[in-house]
Amino acid sequence: MCDILIATPRATKENIMIFAKNSDRDPNEAQIIEFIPRQKHVENKVKLTYVEFPQVEETYAVILSRPWWMYGAEMGVNEFGLTIGNTAVFTKEKREKVGILGMDIIRLALERAKSSKEALEFIISIIENYGQGGNGSYEHRLYYHNSFIIVDPKDAWVLETAGKNWVVKKIEDVYTISNALTIRDDWDLASQSVEKLRQKNKNFSFSKYFSDRFYTYFSHGKDRRTFTYKKLDEKKGEITLEYVMEVLSSHQIEDFSPEKGSMRDICMHYGGLTRPSQTASSQISLLGENFQVHYFTGTSLPCLSVFKPIYFEGGVPELGERPTNKYSSKNYWWRFEVLHRKIQTNYRTYIADFLKDKNELQLKIIEKEVDFRKKYLEGKVDKCELSGLTKWAFDEEEKLLEKWNDIVKVGKLPLFYSMNWGRVNKKAGLIF
Repeated sequence: MCDILIATPRATKENIMIFAKNSDRDPNEAQIIEFIPRQKHVENKVKLTYVEFPQVEETYAVILSRPWWMYGAEMGVNEFGLTIGNTAVFTKEKREKVGILGMDIIRLALERAKSSKEALEFIISIIENYGQGGNGSYEHRLYYHNSFIIVDPKDAWVLETAGKNWVVKKIEDVYTISNALTIRDDWDLASQSVEKLRQKNKNFSFSKYFSDRFYTYFSHGKDRRTFTYKKLDEKKGEITLEYVMEVLSSHQIEDFSPEKGSMRDICMHYGGLTRPSQTASSQISLLGENFQVHYFTGTSLPCLSVFKPIYFEGGVPELGERPTNKYSSKNYWWRFEVLHRKIQTNYRTYIADFLKDKNELQLKIIEKEVDFRKKYLEGKVDKCELSGLTKWAFDEEEKLLEKWNDIVKVGKLPLFYSMNWGRVNKKAGLIF
């Protein structure tokens, strides 16, 4: 389960494009923040998660947030400022057991396209010529189709699919998607199959016709989408990085605690059978025409995480060994996951003081990044210093981790919530 927010330059305070996504996955499904440089290729095929796909002579540089076990990415950006994310949608169309994952499609498009329009056309060609499919979960069976948000500094598009059927809408100011189809009859482009359906029915609605009501209802994508869209719509013209961080970190009840969470939360905390997902990583990209900066958490639960700025000019710092679904203290994602899970066992005791520290650090990072960005554009800061800023932000977050790991004592969870977490922690080999 995922949520994506987009605000175009006409809707943001700085008149830049802002893309944001929370990637929700199984609680032990660690994600990797990964920089892959521009590369030349001699091979004819590239192995995706499940199938092979024709390779090209050259692929562009990308920064990805990628589930540890798959080829593709939940979200990412390339060297030209092209940024893409997807969400699962549940439709009446057949879901193929083997095929190209939506996450694989994201990486392929980022590595091969320079603009949002070019990426849109490329993704449509995959949908029509190859289709989509494959199990989207490492530990469970999860088959679905995809909605995509595709943006660059100038343009933004939403592409929604049901099997090989698709519709596209250009985003003019704000838009959000969750785990439900949103486009009814107001598309700008559509597959021939969809156009034929509309010719037969003047009241044809893509979302109504193709949605699987059962899975769509229980994913609560419509509820989350209603919330996120309203939050952006009411701030049009004034949307900022800080505001988008706040939306990604939000829960649906004021007196929140993890055991009371729900599938309606934007920052989703794992809760067992009725809430099997958890936000695994988050991205916010600020896309100006002359400069881009990408804030990643690279850790779960944005409400407990710090967003760090990453630039193509500076790269991604060394984050330890690559993660798996098993705990390792040598891996960046899992080190923070231990703290996050400890806090959730004793949430009310520590959350106020922890958030005070975390939010102060976040503000400090944002202020420093804004200053560096201005100086870089004036020629007063070089690429090496941008890299240093990114590393400093990660190092400061590590200090926050060390401090609070010493402070937080494990508490006692409600019985069934404790049992659910006990099973998850046992699978990961994690003992508090």
